[in-house]
Amino acid sequence: MRLSFATVIALTIAGASPSFGEPAGVPAHDCNLPTVACGAGASTVHYRAAAINGVNMFYREAGPSDGPVVLLLHGFPTSSHMFRNLIPKLAHTYHVIAPDYPGFGQSDMPERNRFSYSFANYAEMIDVLLDKLGARHYAMYVMDYGAPVGYRLALKHPERVTGLIIQNGNAYEEGLGEAWEPIKAYWKEATDERRNALSFLVSLQSTKFLYTDGVRDLTRISPDNWVHDQALLDRPGNKDIQLDLLYDHATNVPLYPAFQAFFHERKPPALIVWGKNDKVFAEVGVHAYLRDLPEAELHILDSGHFALEDQLDVMAPLINDFLDRTNDRH
Repeated sequence: MRLSFATVIALTIAGASPSFGEPAGVPAHDCNLPTVACGAGASTVHYRAAAINGVNMFYREAGPSDGPVVLLLHGFPTSSHMFRNLIPKLAHTYHVIAPDYPGFGQSDMPERNRFSYSFANYAEMIDVLLDKLGARHYAMYVMDYGAPVGYRLALKHPERVTGLIIQNGNAYEEGLGEAWEPIKAYWKEATDERRNALSFLVSLQSTKFLYTDGVRDLTRISPDNWVHDQALLDRPGNKDIQLDLLYDHATNVPLYPAFQAFFHERKPPALIVWGKNDKVFAEVGVHAYLRDLPEAELHILDSGHFALEDQLDVMAPLINDFLDRTNDRH
């Protein structure tokens, strides 16, 4: 029997050790220990994992351990891989932390009957990870799924959030446009028929679409993106995990007023960089933010869902400038 390239990759990943950069059973480096030299080669990206409630959460970490923390929260259907090119551009000054949610990237993928695949659980696990890493204050880059995960963190610890970088991540009902109608139907009636109708969202065609739709110069988009993501989506059992999360996304909508109250009351410094051609999170959703964050710095980019892939040269200077100005105020 011949196995597809994606299947071979997925099986290899599934059989790999969950510990990154450490021998099995040894926790990730603690930069507070005197034996660990975290200052040297601060721009080097380290690949690590932390055990949280028996589940290994993978994360990328770079930059000086005593630098201001920037938390990068990825979207669907990718992982911290989406930040691979941005991280080195921030690590000269900032302590960058980019985790993979369980079921994504290199984090564990526990069985659904023994793990809650929910945005609430992801937020709690990342909160524990940040405590383990001594991150008491942080700016957050939120994208897609990263928005409800990050905003849940903000509700729990509003005083810890030093700034927001918002990229194609929603917090307003008008941002859930036509593309969300089949998902909303599933929220209203969780039948097998409506669940199965969403299976196309984890197909190679859909994954490739998210990277290429709305992009003017496709030669800037590496095919490695959808090959990497699809290999992980094709792991046995992962489709059901993703469909569970799509259903759980309904729990985020009732929290939108609380997210908006956080914006309105705390007025965190905010940089909004938005791919205007994204069909998942349409441009109308970005303008809603200005109701509660009227002083947000807004940049509408001629790009799609994963704007970092073709707009990194535009976005990285904007992000660095924003973080530099934000940290000057603290």
